[in-house]
Amino acid sequence: MASLAEKRIEQIDEQVEEPAMEQPAARPEELRLLEALLFASSEPLDQAALAKRMPEGVDIKDALAQLQADYASRGVNLVRVANKWTFRTAGDLAWLMTRESTETRRLSRAAIEVLAIIAYHQPVTRAEIEEIRGVITSKGTLDVLLETGWIRPRGRRKTPGRPLTFGTTEAFLSQFSLEALGDLPGLEELKGTGLLDSRLPGGFSVPTPSDDPALREDEDPLEAGDLELALAPAVEPEKDGGNEQ
Repeated sequence: MASLAEKRIEQIDEQVEEPAMEQPAARPEELRLLEALLFASSEPLDQAALAKRMPEGVDIKDALAQLQADYASRGVNLVRVANKWTFRTAGDLAWLMTRESTETRRLSRAAIEVLAIIAYHQPVTRAEIEEIRGVITSKGTLDVLLETGWIRPRGRRKTPGRPLTFGTTEAFLSQFSLEALGDLPGLEELKGTGLLDSRLPGGFSVPTPSDDPALREDEDPLEAGDLELALAPAVEPEKDGGNEQ
């Protein structure tokens, strides 16, 4: 008869040779429930929150791993974010979610007034614009119009300080569906549309804009850096603290 020690060894060998019991995979119905919970949620869910909604006895950790594997090669992946689970677009398909849009910027009333003055009175300087409007024109207003590409610096006026002169561009004509500047509405048309008060002072007139891109006799050609210098705030010269000679 085999000794007690030999019998014990045989029992141990049998236990070692016996294959380990594998954890049963989550059933399809359980995966469907888990999938529905994750899709319906507007925010990522942790395992505890999912376990409360799932049938009793379901191993949430294994079910999540199985569902993650099922979605690994699909357009939507199951991912863990801050220990919570959610569906996200596959990383290599993120470019499909990128949408290009054009932002429409509305011009301020000041910008519209300045644009109209430049269109009708070109070539015109900033000081002349201010004289017509009766208020100071801010640097930002001209900057906005320059960014739209509807106005451009033409040249420099042959007067003290040699200020920049401004005019409209082909982009301006295209934007407002004009073949030429001469197609801009005249005095009577502006009155008819209500853009001008019908009771205007005597002698009031709307100038006829010129399409001639050539510089006039009172304009000098632009030089390098003219645009930046013209739009920068004017710097007053410093005064000597001592007595003038």
